[in-house]
Amino acid sequence: MSASAPIADAPLARVTLRQGAADALRAAVLSGRLAPGAPVVEVALARALGISRAPLREAIRELLEEGLLVQQRAWGGVSVAPLDATVARELYTLRTTLEIFAFECAWDRRDAAFRAALAQRRGTLCAAIDAGDDEAAIAAELALHGVVYETAGHGLLLQAWGAIRGRLALYWAAHHRAHGRPGPRRDAHDDYMRHALGDDLDAMRGELREHMQRGLATVLRFIEDREREHQP
Repeated sequence: MSASAPIADAPLARVTLRQGAADALRAAVLSGRLAPGAPVVEVALARALGISRAPLREAIRELLEEGLLVQQRAWGGVSVAPLDATVARELYTLRTTLEIFAFECAWDRRDAAFRAALAQRRGTLCAAIDAGDDEAAIAAELALHGVVYETAGHGLLLQAWGAIRGRLALYWAAHHRAHGRPGPRRDAHDDYMRHALGDDLDAMRGELREHMQRGLATVLRFIEDREREHQP
């Protein structure tokens, strides 16, 4: 073997451990087994996963970047991102404002690539719903809504979308549990798609306000019930 030949075994094993830990941790967060606001205890998690703390720390960094976990300044540790009723309401108002603005920026940029991306990502979402895979459905719904931000041609807006994706994933996970189903309803994006591909921007604005609010009251009750259950 030459000195320059790649040696893949050790790095690949480490990547597999890190990715496996990230997948397990993400599933625990989105399923609610690790509740919003719960501390992430490295020693206990490493023991539960049967791995060392090094790949676990890499997995934690990955979820910090996704916004599912947050660094706590008060005590220096990491916890699951919070999702109380106030955060849920703020997500609704902020996301509505951002997505309306995204469509305003993207309206004249909706080309064949935009239409193809919407159709492809809608298909991926429907496949995840049909498979009953909640985690995949959340990722697919984020990707579907991401099309307009990617098309808008506005760098700071795209960054703002990236900043709320983790909290939005937590909100959707709570939304699905509150409604007792793995993923959104299969027809939940029919009107969104129709208006996004249509000619009436005002109708799109109206659909976004309605779309974002759908099920909000039920989710708020679900979150508030969980908060009461965990009160001392």
